[in-house]
Amino acid sequence: MSSRMCYVSGRVQGVFYRETTRNKALSLGITGHAINLTDGRVEVLMSGSSQQLDIFETWLWEGSTWSSVSDVQCHSINSAQSEYFTTG
Repeated sequence: MSSRMCYVSGRVQGVFYRETTRNKALSLGITGHAINLTDGRVEVLMSGSSQQLDIFETWLWEGSTWSSVSDVQCHSINSAQSEYFTTG
């Protein structure tokens, strides 16, 4: 199992980005969280197989119908801190 922390920028708050991200993660079997940050970005913690995370990281650029993603920055981390996917 691998884990990554991603920071998503653009119009990603107030446009159902976190809920859509949660649904996509669950459909891929990924655990983690999606949290709004005070600077307007969304933090996404994800854990799963490398293949699952690659697919999900690419999907983060899509988001919800109403979102407009301008940047996604991800880096590997040692282990996920969450056993389930939340949208805190």
